[in-house]
Amino acid sequence: MRIGILAFLHESNTFSAQPTTRLSFQQNLLCTGKAIREALADSHHEVGGFFAGLEEVGAEAVPLFAARALPSGPIVAKDFDALVGELLAAVEETGPLDGYLVAPHGATVAENHLDADGHWLSELRNLVGPEVPIIGTLDAHANLSEQMAASCNALIAYRTNPHLDQRDRGRDAARLLVRTLKGEVQPTMAISRPPLAISIERQCTEEPHLKPLYAAADDQLRSANVLSNSILLGFPYADVPELGSATVVVTDNDPDLAQRLANDLARTMWEMRSEFHGPFTSIEEAISQCRESSERVCLLDMGDNVGGGSSADGTALLGAIHSASLGPAFGCLYDPEAVAACEQAGNGSRMTLSVGGKTDQLHGAPIEVAVTVRSLHEGQFRESQPRHGGITEFDQGRTALCETDSGLTLMLTSLRMVPFSLQQLISCGLDPRQFRILVAKGVNAPIAAYREVCDRFIRVNTPGSTCADMTQLEFVHRRRPMFPFEKNPAFEAKP
Repeated sequence: MRIGILAFLHESNTFSAQPTTRLSFQQNLLCTGKAIREALADSHHEVGGFFAGLEEVGAEAVPLFAARALPSGPIVAKDFDALVGELLAAVEETGPLDGYLVAPHGATVAENHLDADGHWLSELRNLVGPEVPIIGTLDAHANLSEQMAASCNALIAYRTNPHLDQRDRGRDAARLLVRTLKGEVQPTMAISRPPLAISIERQCTEEPHLKPLYAAADDQLRSANVLSNSILLGFPYADVPELGSATVVVTDNDPDLAQRLANDLARTMWEMRSEFHGPFTSIEEAISQCRESSERVCLLDMGDNVGGGSSADGTALLGAIHSASLGPAFGCLYDPEAVAACEQAGNGSRMTLSVGGKTDQLHGAPIEVAVTVRSLHEGQFRESQPRHGGITEFDQGRTALCETDSGLTLMLTSLRMVPFSLQQLISCGLDPRQFRILVAKGVNAPIAAYREVCDRFIRVNTPGSTCADMTQLEFVHRRRPMFPFEKNPAFEAKP
């Protein structure tokens, strides 16, 4: 068996002022053929699981196309069309294969396609025909569409957030595809989409409010005829008709059972909806809690969640920490101008910098700080442990470490960087344990790394393109009515 591998992943924040271009992918991952194996086969990513799963059963992996960019705004139309064209050309040039393993994100938006994943998956289906099996993975934050489901024989979502099981889900997809090709099973998939959007603050699968939902999903897997099921928590920062949560059930040639179980799981999710619009801790409340605590605290800057596509230069929380002199504290800001100024001044220099707040008006204004430049770095680092996103190699560009008189250490980067790895600090000579407060611009994803050093996490409802309270954002394309925007929508599961 020869199995094609395709990956096209982007989490698109339609409220972000930063468009996603071809360069965005080139800075992260854009490759074809053997280079895909070199980049991802040994990673914790689902594509690494594709390779591993196929090798375990003696099938040949044929890597075709892989593209991934850090979350940001929608993909520019011409670049999206070009990338999809390259993906399809790689399939066409390779010739007929027995099946395809695909890794869409599920929350990709292009300027010309609100359901970008549904578009490229349907184009792939049209190219290879209805008989060739296509089985894929989805990020747990996917906004699932009917078009995505119609284009694939089965879709399997990550089961953890932070996403630590991506490689395992890729392996599951590979095994299911091979079983399908051998004629051992015939996957039939059904989905259900209740009118529900879950706050990002309530999407950590390790926390008690989500446990009953995943327990219900696990109970369904005890049926011999259920091949897979998935819970899509949804991505709240994409203004698209598909916005919201969903369920997926894949059975062995039993479409009625698949639909009934998908509906059952969706009803369970719907009945729990009051648990999914969580509490919102203000900056002032977070500062007060830090003053009262002797623990090492990680403050999660939810409004500037880089892993959700925000600017990475939000100053609202860091400015408050600086003003309150809560050091020793750490925070990271994307600010190429400030990095250049530090480089020009040199190590040991004292200077006044205007930092952050330069991308847009959503994340706070620039703040003036008197700093000492402590060190300059290239900004590349590597993470060997399973971490959110399955990423191994990171590059935040030229980096400057500065320290204020208030005890705040600022890491200034020339490329946006997600806070998924403590190696971000360690590679620049910092010991995370030297700080009492660490700010991570995320919500759930940083926990996988930062729990190694932090005693407590406080999610802070900061302003920005990823603010936790979705009702503060202006949606145009979403379904109506939908909870929590409208309080009492009806949910009728499709038969």
